[in-house]
Amino acid sequence: MQNLILSIESSCDDSSIALTAINTYNLIFHQKISQEIQHSAFGGVVPELASRLHAESLPIILEKTKPYLNALKAIAVTNEPGLNVTLLEGVMMAKTLSYALNLPLIGVNHLKGHLYSLFLESEAVFPLGALLVSGGHTMLLEAENFKKINIRAQSLDDSFGESFDKVAKMLSLGYPGGPIVESYAKKGVARFELPVPLYNKKQLAFSFSGLKNAVRLEIEANISLNDDFRADLCASFQKSAIAHLLQKCKIFFEENAKNPKGWRHFGVVGGASANLVLRESLQVMCNFYDVQLLLAPLEFCSDNAAMIGRVAVESYKHEEFSRIESLQTRPRINVF
Repeated sequence: MQNLILSIESSCDDSSIALTAINTYNLIFHQKISQEIQHSAFGGVVPELASRLHAESLPIILEKTKPYLNALKAIAVTNEPGLNVTLLEGVMMAKTLSYALNLPLIGVNHLKGHLYSLFLESEAVFPLGALLVSGGHTMLLEAENFKKINIRAQSLDDSFGESFDKVAKMLSLGYPGGPIVESYAKKGVARFELPVPLYNKKQLAFSFSGLKNAVRLEIEANISLNDDFRADLCASFQKSAIAHLLQKCKIFFEENAKNPKGWRHFGVVGGASANLVLRESLQVMCNFYDVQLLLAPLEFCSDNAAMIGRVAVESYKHEEFSRIESLQTRPRINVF
């Protein structure tokens, strides 16, 4: 049997455990239990409810990994960033397993996991440019190697994925907002003149609060929120939100084109990277700049333990381990 790493993900509202082969990167086992139904009634994730559901779901998944326990060489877990109360559920399980099985412990940066979702069962490609778009983050990244990942741009306020959730909530469409708004946008016409954030600024940064407010004003000015209105407003919002991403990505690509040692591969990762309009638009941009676009499989765009396990394999090979007594949860992150 191959040497394996067991990885745990509980940074938000998805309970997930995976088994990854150290030498081949093969994903031997993976299961995720989503909490979307339980949180949909509240229009977003309720941290305390998510924590309680992790406590129920993680042991159920772990039970299925028992046949592989003798092949384990390490235990990995997401410890940053995320909701503190949910991160704790995964970290406590990982510490318990590490102690009981006498195996090394690996703490994994959740965002680094998203980056490695591009390479779940393959060697990583560096140097690499990347756009990370999720419910909690919007970033442009430059990765020279496993250890050196630089944040080139971040959101000044809301994230790309969060703005979709909030628009869906304002339109009473449900949760999670990303796929719902995208589906409504397909049926609509972008007839509302919504602003493209930071359009006249060369600043390499993102902002979605103003666009979100513009959507709110359109809703308040409308008498009836019928499906045609919802579809057209979703189409208009999505158009402006993606135009904003593309404008900043263009600056990023232009800077890279001037660098003889710049990246020739560009990845889009994170839960919101499942948006097909965004993927198609970035493909056009990559073609223009002669850069290869890398995409994570749609089923692994959102939070999952497979990507955590893939990072853990690299940590294991670099002998980067965590002490049980010192591994802490970190809700926020500034550097990789």
